Amino acid sequence: MRDFPPDIRAYTDRAADEPDTRSPRALLWWMVRQQGLLFWAGLLVALVWMVPQTVGPWMVGRAIDTGIVPGDRATTLRWVAALGAVTVVGALSGIVFHTIIVREWLIALYGTTKLVTRKALQLGHVLTRRTPTGEVLSVSGSDGDQFGALMEITTRAFSQLIAYLAVAAIVLSTSVRMGVLVLVSAPLLVLLGAPLLRPMQRWQGVERARNSELTSMATDIVAGLRILRGIGGEETFGGNYAGQSQRVRASGVAAGRWLSAVESVGVLLSGAFVVALMWLGSREVALGRLTVGQFVSFLGYGLFLLQPMRTFVEFAQKWTRSVVSARKAVAVLGQGTPWLHPSGPVPFPSGAPLVDHASGLTVVPGRLTMVVSAVPDDSAALADRLGRYLPSEEGTLVSDEVPEELKGRAARRERSARAAARAEQARADEERARRPWGVSAGGVDLSRIELDEVRAHVLVSDTSPQVFAGTLRAAVDPHARLSREEAERALHTAAAEDVFDALPGGWQGELDERGRGLSGGQRQRLVLTRVLAADPEVLVLVEPTSAVDAHTEARIARRLRDHRAGRTTVVMTASPLLLHHADEVVLLVDGAVAARGSHGELLLRDDRYRSVVVRGDTSRDARFDSELAELVGLPALDQGPRPSDVDPAHRETLEEQR
Repeated sequence: MRDFPPDIRAYTDRAADEPDTRSPRALLWWMVRQQGLLFWAGLLVALVWMVPQTVGPWMVGRAIDTGIVPGDRATTLRWVAALGAVTVVGALSGIVFHTIIVREWLIALYGTTKLVTRKALQLGHVLTRRTPTGEVLSVSGSDGDQFGALMEITTRAFSQLIAYLAVAAIVLSTSVRMGVLVLVSAPLLVLLGAPLLRPMQRWQGVERARNSELTSMATDIVAGLRILRGIGGEETFGGNYAGQSQRVRASGVAAGRWLSAVESVGVLLSGAFVVALMWLGSREVALGRLTVGQFVSFLGYGLFLLQPMRTFVEFAQKWTRSVVSARKAVAVLGQGTPWLHPSGPVPFPSGAPLVDHASGLTVVPGRLTMVVSAVPDDSAALADRLGRYLPSEEGTLVSDEVPEELKGRAARRERSARAAARAEQARADEERARRPWGVSAGGVDLSRIELDEVRAHVLVSDTSPQVFAGTLRAAVDPHARLSREEAERALHTAAAEDVFDALPGGWQGELDERGRGLSGGQRQRLVLTRVLAADPEVLVLVEPTSAVDAHTEARIARRLRDHRAGRTTVVMTASPLLLHHADEVVLLVDGAVAARGSHGELLLRDDRYRSVVVRGDTSRDARFDSELAELVGLPALDQGPRPSDVDPAHRETLEEQR
């Protein structure tokens, strides 16, 4: 049997483990195959489990006809003993069967979670460019549970189908009329219930779509809860969430109506089948065509056949739900990575300059370079290029959800159009990823270097800090590579000692999911600790102190330069406290390098730089005067001369700072 947790190796070099995403049904069949011998073992045990229920009524009938009616006590006891032995076998096999189907369920459930996790790791930021977060979470959670339920009902339905056919053969061998009644009952049930499955499937799809949207809303609210409280938006967003919850409830009720209709048809036809079987059996006994024992057997079979008939209805319900879920899973798992292994890959040139040809930026090895831009998106795009990430502004989220008012052919056309839009987005990503990247290290374009190697040398930390549940030590050093001294040094540089002090247990203190117990500034400094602890050759930081106060930012600014001494560091920021400690500052205008120099030098000679850094107009206001006075060592402006009065000796000091 396959060990648990499931061994999922999809999206690796072993292409045989790739899920079949050609269609929802192909994906479901792939999941069945992934169960391996466990599925067949479950089916075999299920068949053994069905033996007492299949032969039990026949044995009771034989006991009546050959033992009870003739008054043969010994024969009766032999049949009772045989029936007891068969029952014990059925009980033991039932225990084993239950164990196996629960295992199948868990393998399908957690296997789906692992598939989604591996796909997210394979695509990285590409996944969030194409698919809403709620859809990804729903596939990993609720849809995985649907697949698990399908594994369980499939094993049970197959075993009961075989038992149903065996019972029909037994009945046919005794009475053709009653055998025909048994044979036609199940197909008639499916035939009459089939028209109800389509509207049930539609409403289940609507419920699934609304629930996915509700999940996305929940993740957005949780992520921005502090901001919502700050602006008084809790009631507005809470009302939106409550409204969407009611829409989910309404669609669930509508789907439940059709589900109850399907089950009602099953109960009605099952009851009618038992009544018809009793009526026909009574006539056969009255006409002398059946013995009393055979009639009792047929009644037992009639009651037994209620179980497979209801199982067939349940299978239809869960199959319908699973197809809906599989369609969503295909939309996530069927996305291919845009990255290809370069032909003739070359190693990353360590210690070489990093050049971005689009902006004209040259990152000098071993220096602390800071980039200032009046448009934050320009500096963020530059960071993406340096780390070889696809531009975020070009991504298009394409949901698989179809508007509820569309039905039939219109819904299929809309679904096809959305699939085509996803394919077009994937094609555009592939085209962008496979042409020359436009960023070179030592004259080698990054497209000629394996992506994993680029990411191993160039680490980009963006403005969206992610903190996972776990210990503080795991958050700072997830690969357990650092000594305690190294971890504490990174924590000190990021001025995150208060995070350590706030957690009971220190390094073993537990963080909540998304770091909910921390402030925005604490989360940001914790992420900064993590990237500093990684100690990459090239570190790119995007607004690393945007959520901290000025005093904390000043401490980080002083410590960062010493911590990264001799290592290449690029910081996207407009904070004067950070810029003051840069080896070189680069000004971007319209996405291109417009000026470079030290912070003090650019303040003196470039109005564009000054307007960004002092966040005002180009006039030399009091704030600018105070900062420049601090740079050149003059007293505060209310006690000394204005910048225009700075003598040449102090200007030479600025030159020496470069």
